[in-house]
Amino acid sequence: MSRNSDRQVLDGLGILRAVVEAGSFVGAGEALGLTQPAVSRAVARLEERVGVRMFRRTARAISLTEEGRRFYESIAPHLRAIEEATSEAGDSKAKVRGRLRVNADPGTAQLVLTPHLQPFFEQHPDLFVELVARDRMGDLVREGFDVAVRLGDPEPSALKARLLMRSHVVTCASPEYVARHGAPRHPRDIEKHRCILMRDPSTGSPFGWEFVRGRKVVPVNVSGPLMVNQFGPMLAACLAGQGITQVLEFHAREFFADGRLVQVLPEWADETYPLYAYHHSAQLMSAKVRAFLDFVVGVTRGGGT
Repeated sequence: MSRNSDRQVLDGLGILRAVVEAGSFVGAGEALGLTQPAVSRAVARLEERVGVRMFRRTARAISLTEEGRRFYESIAPHLRAIEEATSEAGDSKAKVRGRLRVNADPGTAQLVLTPHLQPFFEQHPDLFVELVARDRMGDLVREGFDVAVRLGDPEPSALKARLLMRSHVVTCASPEYVARHGAPRHPRDIEKHRCILMRDPSTGSPFGWEFVRGRKVVPVNVSGPLMVNQFGPMLAACLAGQGITQVLEFHAREFFADGRLVQVLPEWADETYPLYAYHHSAQLMSAKVRAFLDFVVGVTRGGGT
């Protein structure tokens, strides 16, 4: 392959990523400063060179073919590594810079990451973080995310999953609620209380509650006038004295510390829930991702088991 052909392929790979992230040839052209026909020609040359049809094209949208998706997932980490190497070569003093796209579940984004970002920004002033909070992780590679921080067992992904911590599931209420209604003495007593429920996105029904002490597990039937779909509103309702709820300890740590929430049935809180970080392999990990993972480890350190 000639040097010019090498350059065309590399340019085509960058354009391919821009199309995937923008979701259209027009959007990719706007991001790159190219016309839509120029983007189309570059993708066509890449398809011819690789022998793979990258996109399904309709009048309204484009999407990766299965072969295109596999190809993109295989080259996306290498493109980021090339960009990082180029950045470091251009300015060795500014290794942690550029845009970092982070995918997180809403509770961790709101209650754990964003409240502690200021020191991270002060340490890395040339870094721009785009934090996307949503219930489902989605396809991190196809959507152009650099790293993710997600609750729950690992989901299928082309990225590596790293266990950050396991947080205890705790049951809590405001002191005002406990003063009015009393504190439950046994898990079954919860069934007599007003509970703030969390919607399970996979079923549309509330998540079930259970209490764990050692090997003993007690499921309970809970009810209440409010069901929410994110941790933020659930905690707000609990803080306002509207009922009892179950949360992850590291989400509510500051509210326990300042007395705005109190834990009920603390001896029945042996259930834990994992928090994972998703990232590229160590060989392909950029400096900005390494810096962000160090930040996340620092924030979550000591917050679980």
